[in-house]
Amino acid sequence: MDDALQDHAGHGGGTTPRVHEPEDDLAEVRGLAAWVPAAIADRAPAVTVIGDAMLDGWWSGTIERFCREAPAPVVDITRRDYAAGGAANTAMNLAALGAHVRMCGLIGTDDAGRRLRGILEDAGVDTTHLLQDPRVGTTTKYRILGGDQVMLRLDDTHDGLPASALAALAAAVPAAVADADAVMVCDYGSGALGDEVRTALGQALVEGPGPLVVVDAHDTAAWSTLGPDIVTPNAQEAAQVLAVRLDPRSDRAATVAARRDELLAATNAAAVVVTLDRDGTVLLGRDGEEHRTWARPASERQASGAGDTFVASLTAARAAGLPLTTSLDLAQAAADVVVHRPGTSVCTTADLTGHLQQVADTALTTEELLRRVAEDRAAGKRIVLTNGCFDVLHRGHTRSLNQAKQLGDVLVVALNDDAGVRRLKGPDRPINPIADRAGIIASLSCVDYVTVFASDTLVPLIELLRPDVYAKGGDYTAQMLEETPAVEACGGRVSILDYVPERSTAAVVRRIRSAPGGDDAS
Repeated sequence: MDDALQDHAGHGGGTTPRVHEPEDDLAEVRGLAAWVPAAIADRAPAVTVIGDAMLDGWWSGTIERFCREAPAPVVDITRRDYAAGGAANTAMNLAALGAHVRMCGLIGTDDAGRRLRGILEDAGVDTTHLLQDPRVGTTTKYRILGGDQVMLRLDDTHDGLPASALAALAAAVPAAVADADAVMVCDYGSGALGDEVRTALGQALVEGPGPLVVVDAHDTAAWSTLGPDIVTPNAQEAAQVLAVRLDPRSDRAATVAARRDELLAATNAAAVVVTLDRDGTVLLGRDGEEHRTWARPASERQASGAGDTFVASLTAARAAGLPLTTSLDLAQAAADVVVHRPGTSVCTTADLTGHLQQVADTALTTEELLRRVAEDRAAGKRIVLTNGCFDVLHRGHTRSLNQAKQLGDVLVVALNDDAGVRRLKGPDRPINPIADRAGIIASLSCVDYVTVFASDTLVPLIELLRPDVYAKGGDYTAQMLEETPAVEACGGRVSILDYVPERSTAAVVRRIRSAPGGDDAS
């Protein structure tokens, strides 16, 4: 990992009744939110996308009558918009975040193929290895919209790809992946990415220096021979691997987490990230690592390609050297951006920066926090409060925050201000100032609001906020906490989160300071 990335990779956050919130601190929080996506563009990783490139069409018009032949509306088309779809949309998202992207795939020489190639090249994607064959039809997916409603989708797919075209695609793979920082496989099941391509890719990766390998495929198990670093099945694809039904009304995250070993064995991946649409995502690693993200779903149904944005952002961040959990939260943020837009769109560095800056504004004054929570409570949501220093963010922190989120609907994190951290931890702490801590904690998808407190006790905020659950991480019991009587007096309950002693901040700081150059690192 680059030193600059490492310096910013492990920051934490929290909150308070008397808020330490000068304007320069909030400006620092917003600046840190801007830094993370900019780090990807600065590193500009080289990423090769191998997959099924498609052309998406969004044709919109007005409806004023029904046709005579059948009870069907007549859409008078007034506008035709086109976008790269499938693996090509993944490539577009990577380029929009600052990656150097090569697209390797198979399309036709038809109008759709020429249009798709032009869209990619205009975005700066290298199409040298995007093969065009006159015997191949370019896959298209056209949506017909009447007003704001999708009335129909027309899919034009093509089976029976010529053997010579498949052989040519396999032959193009080694050059396409040469010197890449990351290789993404986007297999939508068209038949183009069969045994020949898998074999060619496997051989090329063995010969190379070992780039990051990410597989996003309808059949993730088919790519197990690659031993990918990350696979990203959606709920349906994970259910297929596990031979179970994942009921959207059930706790799907818990179901897939309980089947971790089966998913890892079937995919032969170092980590599985299961995407669960409105329920966010679940990361399952071989070393026991588990991380959740929470989506901010949109009510409209015109958005398409949020999954492509997610996997592209995850790959770009990881290839740039960001930690896996940070990359996951960043990818969730990018998906949240595009899911609120109509059509097939991409998330740019500017889009992601703007979104994270808005998230960073969740560092609230007590007055604003109480107003927001009152609105959430009126909507029937359960409020969870937790607090801490969150000085150097590590897996123990993110695990506790993920557990706290699952105890209710809205998670409020209260952070000790810098003076409070010094009183608790000593004169050489905090490692990271409050602006950094608040900005990073606010960017986690499991966190809804962040506030900062200056006192040594959280009781005043508890009495004002009246949380349904007060969650505390550490080696405690409810009886040991001075906040317990205040919580119970408000009708709430105390929940003690899992403690991971080997993941403590003190242990992380000791390792940093004992390493060569440790004083500089801290």
